Amino acid sequence: MSQFSEQSLELTLEQQRRTYKLLILMAIAMPLAFSSWMTLLNNFTIEAAQFDGQDIGLLQSIREIPGFLAFTAIFILAFLHEQRFALISLFLLAVGVIATPFFPTTAGLLVTTFIMSVGFHYFETLNQSLKWQWLPKQSAAQQMGKLMAIGSLCSLAVYGFIWAADNLLELTYKQMYLFTGGASLLLIAYMFLAFPKFKAPVEQHNKIIVRKKYWLYYSLTFMSGARRQIFVVFAGFMMVEKFGYDVGDIALLYLINHLFNFFFAEKIGRWIGRVGERNALCVEYIGLALVFTSYAFVENRYHAAGLYIIDHLFFAMAIAIKTYFQKIADPKDMAATSAVSFTINHIAAVIIPVTFGALWLVSPASVFLIGACMAIISLILSRFIPRHPSQSNRTFSVYK
Repeated sequence: MSQFSEQSLELTLEQQRRTYKLLILMAIAMPLAFSSWMTLLNNFTIEAAQFDGQDIGLLQSIREIPGFLAFTAIFILAFLHEQRFALISLFLLAVGVIATPFFPTTAGLLVTTFIMSVGFHYFETLNQSLKWQWLPKQSAAQQMGKLMAIGSLCSLAVYGFIWAADNLLELTYKQMYLFTGGASLLLIAYMFLAFPKFKAPVEQHNKIIVRKKYWLYYSLTFMSGARRQIFVVFAGFMMVEKFGYDVGDIALLYLINHLFNFFFAEKIGRWIGRVGERNALCVEYIGLALVFTSYAFVENRYHAAGLYIIDHLFFAMAIAIKTYFQKIADPKDMAATSAVSFTINHIAAVIIPVTFGALWLVSPASVFLIGACMAIISLILSRFIPRHPSQSNRTFSVYK
């Protein structure tokens, strides 16, 4: 039995059940607020603040600054229980979303986006650390897939609500943001009151840790952050700017994406457990290279929508990066490495939106072709993952 599995046995069966229930509720509360913010963003910024590609790039770069500073979470953990810190972060996320429609100017949106993003990125950092600590290694990929599916089901409800709110109820942006953000706040309050503070299976380091032995995980994480910006920032913006998608169209597109996640995320997690992280990531990166290349030349709005859905489905395979690290890592490094990895993930994310936003004004196709190159680099890196990663078998010594 591995060291991590032995340490995980310190959680009783009742604690395992309750910690997993808490992870499920967190998986619901986060998209309640964030999915509405993300769905409405492009239309709200264009209609309310007259944003162009460079403006949206600036806003997205501001959004990623807290991700770049995610390593500071490890200092706060010296004074604040990790579980409580995660819930406080969710609270900040919801407050930022609720405040968004009240400040429909460039300066106002930059401020509310920053507040929302501080909560989002701290939460994602801590949530990943808690999953690594609370989920058993042998079933982590499937359970992470199930949590992703639950989050997607919640996102489905949000997108369905936004579609109905825009097309049937004719609600304002303010009403939509208040409804979804307020629902998230109520659930966060419940989690504060209903769950005790759970003891960590292994005491975590409360200092910044960067270890040479994790170099491949850091590299894959960096490239993942760079590629993801192409999808999050520019693929969605293309749908609105080039193909004229309105709020209802975007909500419907997101709904389809998360419907796929709901049905396939757990199956993808189970498949990763069967074929291994190396093979799963190879499939993901080959697929993403083809999708990004197609983005550069697509002229049909329905073909573009199909690419967007396929793109989103491939990102579910990124579970493999997380389970790869869980298998190779010292259990005491989980919280510290989660914080550091989010910073690494966002180094490129701070730079790419604003610089590629300027490139977008000249050549949108170039943005997507560079994304395809990033996917190919990731493919090369993924070949260094062993077929059976462990603490004693982290990378291939020879590329083969």
